[in-house]
Amino acid sequence: MPRLFTGLEIPAEIGHTLSNLRGGLPGARWIDPENYHVTLRFIGDIDGLAANEIASLLPRVNRKPFDVQLQGLSSFGGKKPRAVVASVVPSRPLIELQADLERLMQRIGLDPEGRKFVPHVTLARLRDASDRDVADYLSIRGYFPTKVFKASRFVLFSSRASTGGGPYVVEDSYALGA
Repeated sequence: MPRLFTGLEIPAEIGHTLSNLRGGLPGARWIDPENYHVTLRFIGDIDGLAANEIASLLPRVNRKPFDVQLQGLSSFGGKKPRAVVASVVPSRPLIELQADLERLMQRIGLDPEGRKFVPHVTLARLRDASDRDVADYLSIRGYFPTKVFKASRFVLFSSRASTGGGPYVVEDSYALGA
């Protein structure tokens, strides 16, 4: 049973910049740069028939290419931090693409995504990291010059069932119309 999600790939040069922010945080499991992405819609573990149906519906998404802006670092989890992320500015085209994908997934019978869409790139998953250590890390490395790239496609990723972090495989890609 594949575990699927849709997302945006991070260009290699931006991935390299983000990878330079790794280190110096106890309890962090750093994500490999080739696995950096912006998740648009987590689909989950599904059977092959449903996977084929999803793959056949995704070309129906009709959106134009748009700029994606990464700006600063933050963490998820509050007092019990669970991830360090690069924040993605939630632009209108990004939000609309995500909403289109959400509607398609619900149309084929998947439950609505339970969490609010907060676009980001996960850099590290945290295990037993104190909120103080995370705050110290963010105060030192939390700022980096804004990075922008053009999203000209989105992809269908698969992953093995794990605690996250890859490796992720691009199963198919879907061009955003000109």
